[in-house]
Amino acid sequence: MSVNSFGAKRTLESGGKQYEIFALDAVEGADTLPFSLKVLLENQLRTEDGANITADHITALGQWEADAEPTQEIQFTPARVIMQDFTGVPCVVDLATMREAITELGGDATKVNPLSPAEMVIDHSVIADFFGTDDAMALNMEVEYQRNRERYQFLRWGQTAFDDFKVVPPGTGIVHQVNIENLARVVFPRTVDGVLQAYPDTCVGTDSHTTMVNGLGVVGWGVGGIEAEAAMLGQPVSMLIPRVVGFKLSGKLGDGVTATDLVLTITEMLRAHKVVGKFVEFYGPSVGEVPLANRATIGNMSPEYGSTIAVFPIDDKTTDYLRLTGRSEEQVALVEAYSKAQGLWHEPDHEPRYSEYLELDLSTVVPSIAGPKRPQDRVVLAESKASFEAALPTYTDAPDTVVPVTLADGRSFELGHGAVTVAAITSCTNTSNPSVMLGAALVAKKAAEKGLEPKPWVKTTLAPGSKVVTDYYEKSGLQGYLDQLGFNTVGYGCTTCIGNTGPLIPEVSQAINDNDLAVTAVLSGNRNFEGRISPDVKMNYLASPPLVIAYALAGTMDIDLATEPLGQGSDGGDVYLRDIWPTTGEIEEVVGSSISAEMFADRYADVFAGDEQWRSLPTPEGEVFAWDPDSTYVRKAPYFDGMPDAPEPVTDIADARVLLKLGDSVTTDHISPAGAIKADTPAGVYLTEHGVARKDFNSYGSRRGNHEVMIRGTFANIRLRNQIAPGTEGGYTRDFTQQDGPVAFVYDAAQNYAEAGVPLVVLAGKEYGSGSSRDWAAKGTSLLGVKVVIAESYERIHRSNLIGMGVLPLQFAEGETADSLGLDGTETFAITGVTALNEGRTPKTVAVTATAEGGREVNFDAVVRIDTPGEADYYRNGGIMQYVLRSLLKTA
Repeated sequence: MSVNSFGAKRTLESGGKQYEIFALDAVEGADTLPFSLKVLLENQLRTEDGANITADHITALGQWEADAEPTQEIQFTPARVIMQDFTGVPCVVDLATMREAITELGGDATKVNPLSPAEMVIDHSVIADFFGTDDAMALNMEVEYQRNRERYQFLRWGQTAFDDFKVVPPGTGIVHQVNIENLARVVFPRTVDGVLQAYPDTCVGTDSHTTMVNGLGVVGWGVGGIEAEAAMLGQPVSMLIPRVVGFKLSGKLGDGVTATDLVLTITEMLRAHKVVGKFVEFYGPSVGEVPLANRATIGNMSPEYGSTIAVFPIDDKTTDYLRLTGRSEEQVALVEAYSKAQGLWHEPDHEPRYSEYLELDLSTVVPSIAGPKRPQDRVVLAESKASFEAALPTYTDAPDTVVPVTLADGRSFELGHGAVTVAAITSCTNTSNPSVMLGAALVAKKAAEKGLEPKPWVKTTLAPGSKVVTDYYEKSGLQGYLDQLGFNTVGYGCTTCIGNTGPLIPEVSQAINDNDLAVTAVLSGNRNFEGRISPDVKMNYLASPPLVIAYALAGTMDIDLATEPLGQGSDGGDVYLRDIWPTTGEIEEVVGSSISAEMFADRYADVFAGDEQWRSLPTPEGEVFAWDPDSTYVRKAPYFDGMPDAPEPVTDIADARVLLKLGDSVTTDHISPAGAIKADTPAGVYLTEHGVARKDFNSYGSRRGNHEVMIRGTFANIRLRNQIAPGTEGGYTRDFTQQDGPVAFVYDAAQNYAEAGVPLVVLAGKEYGSGSSRDWAAKGTSLLGVKVVIAESYERIHRSNLIGMGVLPLQFAEGETADSLGLDGTETFAITGVTALNEGRTPKTVAVTATAEGGREVNFDAVVRIDTPGEADYYRNGGIMQYVLRSLLKTA
C-alpha cells in the first residue's frame, strides 16, 4: 500500500505529457544532500508503505549526518536489474528452480516472475580462439554457438516464459556499454497502477562493473546474483545509508593524456583513501570538462577502488550523450525537465554536504599503466621499465633466461621474461570510449605507415564493446590499419578482460611452460589479478588502448617508451612512441567526423531480436522448465531440496574443521570458478565422466548453470595459496577425515567432510572477497559445506552474498588475526551464541573456541557481520532465495 506522509506527489509536464513525481523538496534537508542520496530519498518517498519504509526512514535520510558512521538501514527498490550471461544464467536457473519448488509446495509458478524490468546482455561467452585474420570473429562466433547451444536455448525459454525479461543476443556488445548506449533511461517513465510516473533510473546488476552507468547519473551497483534475483522478484535491497565521499575535480587534462590515465590515477587515490562500502560522488568546476565517455570509464572501475558507486551528476554532457546515442527527443527533454525540477541537475558552484573530501587537478594526470597484478598498482609510464625490473625477481630466480622459438610459419626469435604475449583492446572500461578507441586506431595508422608491426610472439585482439565502434572505425577509414597490425575484431564481448583470452600462440605457450618464463599481458581492461588473463601469463598490466598497440609493437614490458624505440621502420630508422602518438586535437577531429546518432539508432533499432543464428534456436515452452538430466550446462539447482515451508531454528556450530586458511586480498577471482577447465581437476574429471570431450570442456563461466561443475572449481584458482597446505598453489587443502591429513583437492576433501557430517570454516585476512561481484564465490562456498568464514575484513558484496547463501560471516576483533591467535588451521572449531538470532536479535559477537590436536584451546570473540535486520532474516531462512520463496508462498 502506497503512503504519502510528506505530501510529495506532484505533477511534472514534459513533452505534452503529465507525469506524477515525488518531489524532494517536500523533505527537510533534501536540498543539501549529495546527488546520490537525493536519488535514494526519492526512492524512499515513492515506495513508502508504512511498514518496510516509513516516514522515520525518510526523515532520517533527509537529516543525514555526513560525519556519522552508517547505522540507519533503508530498503532500496531499484528501477531495473541488468545482467550478463555468466552471472545471469544462474539467476534464470534459480528462478526456474523456484518455479518448480513453489509448485511442489502448493503455490503458483507464475508468482515467480520479474516484478522489475530485467535485461540480460550475452557478452561473457565469446573466447578469442581465433585472432589476427579477417574471419576471426565469424570463427569465434561459430564456436561460441557450438559451445553454448544448451545455455542459449535455456535463455530463449526464459525470454518467453518470464514477463519483463529481455535478452540481448550474442555478438551485440558488452553489457555495460550496451547499458549506457541504449538500455539506461536516466529518468524512468513507467505506468504504475494506471498512473504515468517519472522517477530516477536506478539499477542493480549481476556484475560489479554495473557502476559504469554512474557516468550517466544513474545510481546503480553490482550485487550478487542472488540479490539480483530477489530484486527481480520485488524484494528491496537492504542497505545502510552510506558515507559519501565528495571528489572535487578542477583543471583540465593535458594533451595526449587519456581517460585510462585519469581512471588509473583516481583508482590509486581512492583505494588509498579507503572507500570500501562508501558512495563516491564527483563535483566541482571541472565536472563539465569530463566527457561522458570518460565519466563512464571512471564509474566502471568503482569496484577496483572499492566504492559502492562512483557517480557523476546530470548536466548538459549527459543530455548531449543521450542525443548522440539515439535516444528520443521526448526522453532527453524528460531527463532535463525532471532533473532540474528535482535539484538533480549539476550546478558547478553548489557543494553538497559530504562525509569526506578529495580533490584532483586534472592537469596533474600523467600517462600511466597498472600492474603487474592489481588495478590500483599504478605505474607512471616513464617509470614502467624500472617498475617491471623491480617486480621480476618475485616471479623468477633466473631473470636472464632467453629461449629460442620457431613458429609453424618458420619465423624464429628469442623469448625472455617480460615478453608481451597478449595485447588486447578489450573490456567495456575503454571500448565504450571513442577518444581512446580512435586514439588507438590513429596509433595503428601511424605505425603501419612507418612500417612497424607487432612482434611475432604477441597475440593481438580487438573486442569492441558494441557494433557502433566498428561503424565509426569504418567511417573514419582506420579499421584497415588495425587489421594490418593484427588487431582484427575477434568478437563483441569481454574476451581477455575476463580471462576468455583463448590459447596463446602454441609454440610460445610451450616455450613459456617448458622454461617457466614470466611473460606479460597488456590489456585495456579493469582487472589484472593473478591467474585471470591466461594460465601461461604471470604478469598482467592495464593500459589505454593506444598503449596496448604500442606494447604490441615493442613486444616487451622491459622497455622505456620515452627513450627506447618501439622498433625500426621500413626506412630502417628507429621509431619512438612519440613519433606515432596522436595529439588530443587529432583525436577530437576524428571523433567529430566519424560518429553520428544514426549509427546508434540503427544498431539498437532491434537489439533484442538477434541474428538468424539466434532466432533459429529451438526454444522450449512452458511455465516450468523441462530439465534435461543429461545436460552438463544447465541443471536444477539444489537450494530448495527438502526445504520446509517454515524455517528451522539456526544452531551453534560444533566440531568444525578449517577447509582453507588464506592471507590478505584473497579476491572472488581466487574463490570463484573462472577461466579454462583442466582435465586433471575435479571439474574436468566430472565432465569426462559425463562424456564430454576435452575440446568441448568450454570455460567455467559458460557452465555457471551447472552447480556440479561450479562447486568443483570453487577455491581452485591456480594462484590460490592455502596456508593449510604449504608448498601448494591452486585448489588444494588437507583432508583431516584421513589419517595425518593428506593434501587433497578442496572439492574432494569437502565431500569427505560432508559424508562425515563435519561443518567447515574458512579463515582469511584483510579485504576478503574483494573483486568482482560473483555469486558463485558465495554459492560454491556454501555448497562445499562451509558454514562460517572468519576474516579480518570483507569486501561489501561478498559479505552480503555469503549471508544470502546461509554462510555466517564473522570478523576477528580489531588487532587480532588468525596468526596472532596462533591458529594454523589444523584445529577443531566450536562457535556459540549464534542461536540468539532465533530470538529476533543479532548478537554483536559470538564466542569461538579452537582446539588443537594436543588439547590446547584458543578462545576469542568474533564480530558478527550481519549488518542489517534484512540480512538477519535471510540468514534465519537459510539464505535469500529461501526467504523470497517463503514470502511468495505467503502471498499465494
